[in-house]
Amino acid sequence: MLKVGITGGIGSGKSVVSKIIESLGYPVFNSDQVSKDLVNTHPEIKAGLIALFGEEIYTKDGLNKSLLAKIIFSDDDARTKVNTLIHPRVREAFADFAENASSSMVFNEAAILFETGANEQMDQMILVTAPEALRIKRVMSRDGVSEDEVKGRINKQWSDDKKIDLADFVLINDEKEPLLKQVVDALTFLSKV
Repeated sequence: MLKVGITGGIGSGKSVVSKIIESLGYPVFNSDQVSKDLVNTHPEIKAGLIALFGEEIYTKDGLNKSLLAKIIFSDDDARTKVNTLIHPRVREAFADFAENASSSMVFNEAAILFETGANEQMDQMILVTAPEALRIKRVMSRDGVSEDEVKGRINKQWSDDKKIDLADFVLINDEKEPLLKQVVDALTFLSKV
């Protein structure tokens, strides 16, 4: 079974690419969604986050996402500690997902596959890119945040230039290049690997 990573900076359109791949019948593991689920359900992760940031990191409804985002996007050390707590469990969940998939290819969508070294688990890597101005516009609209907040998040991720050298495929999601054709071309190639 071929394991393929799908990554890209915030607002690049990873989720759109993943939905296209899923609609074509391939299983896609969404690392970011699994991570969001685990922070509310995994007892060791919950205990670790409380130990790091205090009881206020959780509300009666679950993780206080805005507080955690404020902390990790302003404190590199805190972000590293959170990643060290969560990412190994997400990798375990992906391994289980891949093991139980009945497909010749399985995909893992995650924003920071390269940054965390999780790309080492993959056989091939797809990088989704988009112009920064478009990414900022998309995230501001989607998350209801300011331009400065989006730029702060972008600056915490690796640049596309750094990721391009590590990627096997680069898909351009600039609302000009036909994205569906790029995805189909990548899948056609991957099916022959």
